[in-house]
Order: sequence, then C-alpha cells, then structure tokens
Amino acid sequence: MDDTEYKVLMIDDDELIARSTAEYFNILGLKTAYVTSYDEAVRFLDTDNVSLLLLDINLGDRSGFDLCKKIRENYDMPILFISARTSDDDVIIALNIGGDDYIKKPYTLGVLFAKVKAILGRYEKAKEAAWLAAESTQEKVVPAVGSRIYFREGVYLDTAMHKLMICGRQEEFRAMEYKLLTYLLDNSGRVVTKEELLKNVWEDEYIGDGTISVHIRHIREKIESDLKNPAIIKTVWGVGYVVEQDAFRYGEGS
Repeated sequence: MDDTEYKVLMIDDDELIARSTAEYFNILGLKTAYVTSYDEAVRFLDTDNVSLLLLDINLGDRSGFDLCKKIRENYDMPILFISARTSDDDVIIALNIGGDDYIKKPYTLGVLFAKVKAILGRYEKAKEAAWLAAESTQEKVVPAVGSRIYFREGVYLDTAMHKLMICGRQEEFRAMEYKLLTYLLDNSGRVVTKEELLKNVWEDEYIGDGTISVHIRHIREKIESDLKNPAIIKTVWGVGYVVEQDAFRYGEGS
C-alpha cells in the first residue's frame, strides 16, 4: 500500500477541469490529486489517504451518486459534489446520500479553494479537539448494573448472554461487532479515535480505517432507527466515533 496523504481528491470525468483544479490547489499548497473515473477513484482510495473529496455526478457511464454511496460504506470524510446539473432534485439526492455540500459549475477556483480550506480547517479542529478529549479522559465510564442495554423500543443488547435482541428475535451479532459496540458504550460521552479502536478492540494498528467503518455500518444497521442520521453511534470526521451517554439506557434482564 502506498499510503500517501492527500488533502483533496478531485473526481471528474472532464480531465481538463480535474487537472486544472488539482494544479491550482497544489500551487496554493493544498496537496491534491485527481482521477477521472469511478474505478480509478475506488483504486485510489484503497491505496492513499484523503481528507476531502470533490465529486462530479457524471462519471462517464457511472454515477457520482453511486460512488458516494460506496465511499460512505467504508470512509468518513467530507464529500463536496461539483456538477453542472442544477436541478433541486439532484441537490437533494446528493445531500441525502452523504454529500456535505453541492457546488454548481461553472465555479471560480479561488472561491472553491476558500470553501475547501474552510471545511478542512473545521475538520482539523474537530480532530485536534477529539485527541485532547481522549488524552484528558483518565477513566472509562463504568456501566450501571444490569444485563441489558436498551437502544430503542424492542432493541437491546443482552450483556449476560452476549446477544442482540430485536423485537423478541435474536439478531446475528459477530464477536468483533459485540466487542466494538461494548467498547464504545463503555467509553460513552467522549470521542473514541480510530487509532484507539485499532489498538484496543482489534489489537492490531495495521488494519485499515475501512475495516472499522464496515463494522460500524453493520452495527448501525441493527441498532439505529435512521441510518442517514445515526442517533447512537455518531461519526466525528476523520477522527473516530462517539456514543452520547443519553443515547442508551441500562435495564435489568428478566
């Protein structure tokens, strides 16, 4: 794996636009790469780290919407759609499937650069704040006595039996999913970094971020009522995850 760090990846099937935008960003000190197809983008993200994506809707015979959905399955980073399509329906779809902003072409490079810099600045501040919070936390939150952890009506984790119940039915719950969820619950009320999860849950610092994201997605599919707006496991861009202490409750088993 090359594992190169890039601040921005431009994904646009118009090579002239993609190249000129990347060159402009690089001149101003923002390390940027570009690709021109769906498949190139997938391969790039498999081998390099990216902080923010600029994504066109039209990618030849593929759709930027489909690519956004695929990326959201494995990665957490700001995604800004860039498109000549101006329909309100396109904007709504883009934002509902995981896009963070929608920029209409033609755009001014200077304005686009300023917007990207602002978003990356907020991203870095959130990351720094999460690290400081993680370092200042001396003790884990100790769970209350009880063998059940309730997430919503009819959905609870039986900690005595190590199983997840949904409306009276036992849901398939893999050992690593259980370990990951209980670690987040034990540390509720603070941001848990991805590095901490790799070290303390997987006990392997060399597993990629995508592995964590996939497990988080599988857990959310089982305990969240709205996958587009998770209420229990929340993502902190580029840093990790947080479970608020009021997102669940403890109760006695029968």
